[in-house]
Amino acid sequence: MTTVEKVALLKGVALFAAVPADELAAIARIAEELRVDAGECVIREGELGDALYFVVDGRATVRRGGRHLAELAQRDVFGELALLDPGPRSATVDAASDLQLLRISRDDFVEILTSRPEVPLGVIKMLARRMREVIA
Repeated sequence: MTTVEKVALLKGVALFAAVPADELAAIARIAEELRVDAGECVIREGELGDALYFVVDGRATVRRGGRHLAELAQRDVFGELALLDPGPRSATVDAASDLQLLRISRDDFVEILTSRPEVPLGVIKMLARRMREVIA
């Protein structure tokens, strides 16, 4: 994917809704493309988290304690807690189909957070939304 294609994808993700397009280019440059075959595990519950993932194409399933929690598809985000806390993953995400992902490591993201104040606000809003979903 080109940087322009990555920016277009990121622009449609709630996490970065408040970030201007020119600043999204910096985020797009640190986003690594990743392909995962159907049936493979992307992240595993209990493992230490070190990255956030965006679904570019394909479908994934989210499980906690073996229980199905959610389905993920294009423009969905997972692993966002790992950007703020290197603790254990709270769920397992498996590829339900071949997946094309963008991966942003915590170390790279911390650099973006310190230089672009709109980005932390987006992360906080997404985490608050996820907390409401869990509590409801």
